[in-house]
Amino acid sequence: MTDSLFLRFVARVMMPVLLLFSIFLLLRGHNQPGGGFVGGLVASGTILLMTLAYGPDELRRRLRIDFLRTMFAGVLLAAVSGMLGLLAGGPFQDALWAKPLIQGLGRLELGTPVLFDIGVYIVVLSVTASIVMAMAEEGEKDDQ
Repeated sequence: MTDSLFLRFVARVMMPVLLLFSIFLLLRGHNQPGGGFVGGLVASGTILLMTLAYGPDELRRRLRIDFLRTMFAGVLLAAVSGMLGLLAGGPFQDALWAKPLIQGLGRLELGTPVLFDIGVYIVVLSVTASIVMAMAEEGEKDDQ
């Protein structure tokens, strides 16, 4: 952990910006470059930045997220999105689309590829966050 007031300020300011950018990448990924993997990596950059600024113990206390469980939830969501094609009578991971009309926004294209990307996003974020936290905790043990 660092005692840099500037790093803590930058981390607090950049966290929402990075998270919004990661969600932007996630949502545009099935039509253009981006997607769950890249979005998850950008989101995990927030975890890295916050770990550098506050240390792993403080970050775990603030987040209260079990990354192993969220990793499992992401894998489960990605698998379920593939199973929906089977349930509809098509092949595994057959894309199913719904285009509801939402007042003020117009037609939204919602489909199973987006669900799959969200699952990948959650898995990548969870895995990289677990690695960052484990490495930071190991570094703190070595410093003592």
